[in-house]
Amino acid sequence: MRSHLLNDLTAEHYRRSVTEGVERVAAKLATTERPFTGVTVDALTPRIDAIDLDQPLHDTTAVLDELEDVYLRDAVYFHHPRYLAHLNCPVVIPAVLGEAVLSAVNSSLDTWDQSAGGTLIERKLIEWTTARIGLGEAADGVFTSGGTQSNLQALLLAREEAKPGPGGREEAAGLAGLRIFASEVSHFSVKKSAKLLGLGQDAVVAIPVDHDKRMQTVALAHELERCRRDGLIPMAVVATAGTTDFGSIDPLPEIAELCEQYGTWMHVDAAYGCGLLASLKYRDRIDGIERADSVTVDYHKSFFQPVSSSAVLVRDASTLRHATYHAEYLNPRRMVTERIPNQVDKSLQTTRRFDALKLWMTLRTMGADGIGELFDEVCELAQEGWQLLAADPRYDVVVEPSLSTLVFRYIPAAVTDPAEIDRANLYARKALFASGDAVVAGTKVGGRHYLKFTLLNPETTTADVSAVLDLIAGHAEQYLGESLDRAS
Repeated sequence: MRSHLLNDLTAEHYRRSVTEGVERVAAKLATTERPFTGVTVDALTPRIDAIDLDQPLHDTTAVLDELEDVYLRDAVYFHHPRYLAHLNCPVVIPAVLGEAVLSAVNSSLDTWDQSAGGTLIERKLIEWTTARIGLGEAADGVFTSGGTQSNLQALLLAREEAKPGPGGREEAAGLAGLRIFASEVSHFSVKKSAKLLGLGQDAVVAIPVDHDKRMQTVALAHELERCRRDGLIPMAVVATAGTTDFGSIDPLPEIAELCEQYGTWMHVDAAYGCGLLASLKYRDRIDGIERADSVTVDYHKSFFQPVSSSAVLVRDASTLRHATYHAEYLNPRRMVTERIPNQVDKSLQTTRRFDALKLWMTLRTMGADGIGELFDEVCELAQEGWQLLAADPRYDVVVEPSLSTLVFRYIPAAVTDPAEIDRANLYARKALFASGDAVVAGTKVGGRHYLKFTLLNPETTTADVSAVLDLIAGHAEQYLGESLDRAS
């Protein structure tokens, strides 16, 4: 079985196997006609259940044949122009090349003696990103698994900076008075982080949003003042630069002013909106982000990187000490004085992939402007899609996009019952997914079911958007017609 270990003796085996796999995927990408086959859970489960993992095939070609049957044929393909659902982007080729390199070399980015140049590449990319944000010379950060982990780490740092008493108090009584403020449409990871950090049920205060789904700063100011009046501690304000549902961007400069006034940590969740850091046209939409204490970025959303590729950035590098633990076998304290750069000193993770290499390969091949051009294209596509929806009497569109998300609802002229309209929209989404012709997402607005396009593919056109709107309307009308027949 040593023939399967990657080493100097198996380099040719590695080359042949990877080439065969790449050729399979390339053929699939070249011939995919729909984003999804429409396969059901009930149809796919028996095929996978039938595989005996204790009976290997002993042949790469046979394994790839099997993989075609259980995965590749029925995968959801984000590169297809009619995949319009979640925050999944098609990926750029230099990043995929980086993925192949990092997987084969398998560096671990926790310590210098496991990564060497990988550590310095990651640090260089953190420096590049903090400069793009404008956090200043004392800034730092670390790559993470995704936005949820980045938000968790940022709020951990905020908690440690805000805890009452000399050096803070670890017991629950010392945390009960801490409050986090976030908009009512912020990411669920804010509440999840509060729970993981041992804060009370009331720790997260939801701030209402305006018509454009942006945090109302008047309401934020009121809640901050009430927090102080009640003898509580405003631990952090989470401003969102690109909400998951609407792509809305909170008023960052005004929030920064309030955070400064109340001595509150300002965290900007820019997991989605970070693409504007490379934008050639719309960078000003996130003006004020430079005043944050911490920022979440997801390169695997709007920098067109493969999952996972994310980072948490901080204005003051010293705050990362709150995530630092020293182990004699890994990163003993003496290494700090010896100036040995161990990234585990900054991270919630220990073993960690060299995900930074993907972004490095992308920047060295395409440049930041190349990324920015792609993100600008999807933002402009969303604007064109909004104009289509606003002019289409079949649809109600919620808000003009700030990034590349459109939230809308099919409104049949002959139906007035909101619950029946809900059912028609839910049916249309499900039927569209089952057909495989397109994939769209859904959410709720005001308690009602809406549909959502998340446009992150520059290859998607307005013709695609228009065609999918027609498909949705057709499925909804089919449901309403059958519903009428059943009623009669």
